[in-house]
Amino acid sequence: MPDKRLVFAYPGDLQTLTGGYGYDRRVIAGLAANGWDVRPLSLGPGFPFPSGKTLQAVDASLSALPDDTVVIIDGLAYGVMDQAAEKHGKRLRMIALIHHPLCRENGLSSDVAARLRASESAALNHARHVIVTSPATAAQIEELFETPKDAISIVLPGTERPLAGRKASEGPLRLLSIGTVTQRKGYDLLFGALSQLKETDWHLDVVGGLEADPGCVEALKEQIKSLELTGRVTFHGAVPQEKLSDYYCSADVFVLASRYEGYGMAYAEALAHGLPVIGSGAGAVKDTLSVGGAIYCGVEDVQALTAALTTIISNAETRERLATEARQAAHSLPSWEDAVRVFETVMEKVAQ
Repeated sequence: MPDKRLVFAYPGDLQTLTGGYGYDRRVIAGLAANGWDVRPLSLGPGFPFPSGKTLQAVDASLSALPDDTVVIIDGLAYGVMDQAAEKHGKRLRMIALIHHPLCRENGLSSDVAARLRASESAALNHARHVIVTSPATAAQIEELFETPKDAISIVLPGTERPLAGRKASEGPLRLLSIGTVTQRKGYDLLFGALSQLKETDWHLDVVGGLEADPGCVEALKEQIKSLELTGRVTFHGAVPQEKLSDYYCSADVFVLASRYEGYGMAYAEALAHGLPVIGSGAGAVKDTLSVGGAIYCGVEDVQALTAALTTIISNAETRERLATEARQAAHSLPSWEDAVRVFETVMEKVAQ
C-alpha cells in the first residue's frame, strides 16, 4: 500500500473565488476524505508573473520537503517554475496540474507568450506526470510541449448538483454569466451581441471577481455606457461557491462568451441546474457543451451570439426544450468523487 501523503502546492490564496481554485479545493477535500494526508502549500503571490523573491521562497519551500515527496503543483505556478522544477525534479515526485497552458491566455504580447511557452515546456520536462482538466487541454499539452500521451491524465471537474429547483422569475428575462471579469471571458463580445437586442426585455447578471484585471472592468463599464446598456447589466463580483446556486436558480438562461476555456465549469454547473446555455470559445468549450441543452457559438463570433440570444429570448418553447435537454445532460456529467478517484490512481502510480 503506497504512502498516502502528499503536498498540494498552489499560487496565492487557496480561497480565491475562481473555477481553478475551486477545482483545487474540491480535490484537496476529496483526497482528505478518502484518507490522504494532504498538506496544502501556498507558493506565494504574483503568479504567473512572480517576483524574484517569490521564486526564492518557492525554492526554499521545495528544498524543505523530504526526498520522494509527492507534490501536486497547480499549473498557474508550475508553468513558470522551470528552474525549481529542474533543481528538484529528480528528488521530488512532482505532478503538474494544468488547467490550461499559460501561453494561451488571451491578451499576451507575442514575446510574453513565447517566454511562457518556453518556461512551461522546460518545467513539464521535469514532472513525473501531468493532470489536465479536459481532452482538449491534453491535446494542447501534447502539441505545444511534446509531452508523451501516457504521461497525461484527464480529470474532468466534478459538477455541483443543485440543492433546490429553479425559481420562477418575474419581470425581464434573467440572463446569467459566471466567470472572473477578464478579457478571456469575452464579456465585451457578449455586450456587443446584447446591444443588438435592446428592444427585448432582459437583464444580465455578471458574477465573477473584479480584481484580476481592473483595466478590463473599466473598459467594460465604458462599453456599457457607449452601447446604451446602462441599467441592464449588474456586476455582482465574486461570490462563494455555496452562493452560486442561488444565482443559477434565479436565472432563465446562462450565457458566457469566453474566448477560451480549459474546461468550462460554469457551463456544466448551469446545465446541472437545468438552464439553457449559450456558450462560445476555443479549447474545451465545444466538448463541454456537446452533451445537450446548449447552443455553441464558435469563437469570437458576435453575430452567432446575437442569433442564439435572439432565438432563446424570443422563443419560450426553445428555452423549455433546451432546459429539458440540460436536465437530461446533467446525469452524464462527472462528479467530484469521480475526479478524486482519478487523482488517487495517478498518485498511487507516481508514488510507487
